[in-house]
Amino acid sequence: MKQTIARVAIVVPDYDDGIAFYCGKLGFDLIEDTELGDGKRWVLVRPKGAAETALLLAKAEGERQRAAIGNQTGGRVGFFLFTDDFARDHAAMVAAGVEFREAPRHETYGSVAVFTDPFGNPWDLLQPAS
Repeated sequence: MKQTIARVAIVVPDYDDGIAFYCGKLGFDLIEDTELGDGKRWVLVRPKGAAETALLLAKAEGERQRAAIGNQTGGRVGFFLFTDDFARDHAAMVAAGVEFREAPRHETYGSVAVFTDPFGNPWDLLQPAS
């Protein structure tokens, strides 16, 4: 399965905490780390088991940035984490201490479960129906 999300921003209050969670606890690969100036830092990471999925971490800079990021994601700060093996990745995330807000469910568009990272961003772990 190939599904790419290239520019979805996730607000984190502290860069080091974000890296520790995504790359340390969840074991995502760090692909790119760029200083943009003005206190902005963008980090591209890639979940294991979802080789074509990517997300951007943005250091929080107040309500203006929060609103801009929310507008990119349909009014909420969050994203779909696409996986090629839902059962494996759900189990691995639970083992890493990620708390899911609901039990996995099967919809016509695929398997999905919603969780929230330590920074309050809602995620949808999703395997699209084949």
